[in-house]
Amino acid sequence: MASQQRTGADLPSSTSTGLRYRDLLLRGGPFIALLILCVLLSMATPYFATVDNAFNITRQSAFTAILAVGQTFVILTGGIDLSVAAVAALSASVTTVLLTSPLVLFGHDFGILPAPVSIAIGLLVGCACGALNGWIIARFKIPDFITTLGTMTILRGVALIVTDGLPVPSFQATASGAGLPEALIQAGSGSLFGMPISAIIALIVALVGFYILRYRALGRAIYAVGGNREAARVSGIDIGRTKIMAYMISGLTAAIAGLIMVGRLNSANALMADGEELRSIAAVVIGGTNLFGGEGGVIGSLVGAVIIGVLNNGLNLLNVSPFWQRIVQGLVIVLVVIFDQWRRRKSTST
Repeated sequence: MASQQRTGADLPSSTSTGLRYRDLLLRGGPFIALLILCVLLSMATPYFATVDNAFNITRQSAFTAILAVGQTFVILTGGIDLSVAAVAALSASVTTVLLTSPLVLFGHDFGILPAPVSIAIGLLVGCACGALNGWIIARFKIPDFITTLGTMTILRGVALIVTDGLPVPSFQATASGAGLPEALIQAGSGSLFGMPISAIIALIVALVGFYILRYRALGRAIYAVGGNREAARVSGIDIGRTKIMAYMISGLTAAIAGLIMVGRLNSANALMADGEELRSIAAVVIGGTNLFGGEGGVIGSLVGAVIIGVLNNGLNLLNVSPFWQRIVQGLVIVLVVIFDQWRRRKSTST
């Protein structure tokens, strides 16, 4: 029996062209939204379309973009990570404490650790937090939302204990000459060839994430788990291991983002990055990743983070009240989600 499905070659040329334009509109939604937003803000204020402002936007978007890359891995599996901001704060706090205070273990004073060791420990803390999230979800079958909501609170508490509730480096550490290494400060606030180093790091993180999702077995497993969990299980994919790996990547990117923020602020504290978990989720959704898993990618999330950065920057330039900024940001996110759902229904119907 011949297939009844019509291909593009079977359609009249005008219809085929229309479908191509509509497909371009549907798939390029985040890029088109970013372009429209930039055009509107360029017309609204002469201060927007300048080179200096473009660098400001990329620098301000870098933190959200790095968080969003890791968040994309988790959302692609059908989960959600509410603990990313807390992981960033804890990793940054541990690193800065080790950089500015002697490490004393079991009565032995190891002194102030070298910067590479302190940073490596901070990154390991991020990975360990992600692994803990993934293990709890996989082992006890607890919903991702509940698990990461709980660990978010726990990790903030641990960060408060680590920093004693004070900014790090403390006044005493600064007075004694124990400060943050110049390389870390440059990573957060420096420039390379005219580009913010934080934006370059965000781009590298996104490219590595793209490579893993596109060309590695782990990436295929993540899409399979998010698209159809039962089919993935039948095909031999270890769902628990895949979830743990996705959360570990999310924890690692959160730790990197935390170090970037430390370099930018020249300080860390247990409550830093508060609310950034929701911003990272918004960037992923705005970038076109399906909130229920199985569809999307890190490049779209990168664009989503830039859209949020452009929106915040534009509202500041227009002197919009911070209260109204929250309302506008919320409305944009809701409208994008409505558009995303419409896009998916259209894609399914065609």
